[in-house]
Amino acid sequence: MTVHGAIPDNAMRRLRHMRPDSATPLYTSDLSVNEFLLVREAGFRPLGLVMGTSIYQVGFQLARWGRNQELGMLSWAMYHARELAMTRMQAEADVLGADGIVAVRLNITFRAAGLADFIAVGTAVKADQPGNWRNNAGKPFTSDLSGQDFWTLLQAGHAPLGMVMGTCVYHIAHQRFWQAMRAQIGEIPQFTEALYDARELAMARMQAEAQQLQAEGIVGVKLLAPPHYWGDHITEFFAVGTAVKSLRNDHSIAKPQLVLPLMG
Repeated sequence: MTVHGAIPDNAMRRLRHMRPDSATPLYTSDLSVNEFLLVREAGFRPLGLVMGTSIYQVGFQLARWGRNQELGMLSWAMYHARELAMTRMQAEADVLGADGIVAVRLNITFRAAGLADFIAVGTAVKADQPGNWRNNAGKPFTSDLSGQDFWTLLQAGHAPLGMVMGTCVYHIAHQRFWQAMRAQIGEIPQFTEALYDARELAMARMQAEAQQLQAEGIVGVKLLAPPHYWGDHITEFFAVGTAVKSLRNDHSIAKPQLVLPLMG
């Protein structure tokens, strides 16, 4: 079993067969053929499919009926469960000696009574040429960019540091009867304010993670509101993207050449 970040025995056996120093190394990957080609073109080779999971009792938190407010316990639970899955995926990549993980997917499946399955999956890769590819914490980089976008990022003189994320579970105040009757047409201020506030909290937390990695910026940002089981007045905003750094200051991007059709 996976306990406190340890890798299960079955996973260790699978990973040993994929290590480059094994007798018969065999990689696995969920990259498409086009992604595989561009990752190789970028100077990286796949080592194997890596994953981490966390089965988490998210629970429920009471909120005041008529008040906008963050549900801090739920925000922490949703973040912590994802972080456990990501950390365990990175641990598998470490066993393979990977420099990073590309095309990461982070999925949630809610089950009965607040029980949720969090899983992170991606393809561990290693650079053909030695370099400083790991992040400042000494861990393999993670990125949710596709193989094509990973290649383009490197062509632009940047490298991924890690997937960064922020989450906020927020309770939106209920309207009283007279307020609902008056708001037949027009903006509903408490909904606007609540959703704006929740998005800002998620974005700020994602940016704080990027600053901890000493990133220059975040690319491919997605701001999601995944459907959960809490009801219409409780929502989660989840911000996620890939923090990046410059490879060198003097990098220049080659201009694409225009190819004219031959005239018959």
